[in-house]
Amino acid sequence: MAKKSNWEIRENHLCKSFTFKDFREAMTAMLAISYIAEELNHHPEWSNVYNRLDIRLTTHDTGGISDKDHELANRIDALNLPLQ
Repeated sequence: MAKKSNWEIRENHLCKSFTFKDFREAMTAMLAISYIAEELNHHPEWSNVYNRLDIRLTTHDTGGISDKDHELANRIDALNLPLQ
């Protein structure tokens, strides 16, 4: 699966940041992503401060980016979340 052009590669992670209207929107997005992550059994490294969400994807078993990360990135992109 091809890398999403709007995800950056940093330190063996796919990385992307989102900025929302407020904390509630950020948490709503995190909840939506959590359902996808559970379905795929592949969980992001992420942090949230107020309206900002930073996501890092990597596959620890392989020591880097794998098809699992690209799949999760594609599914997150399908949510059409606001970018930073």
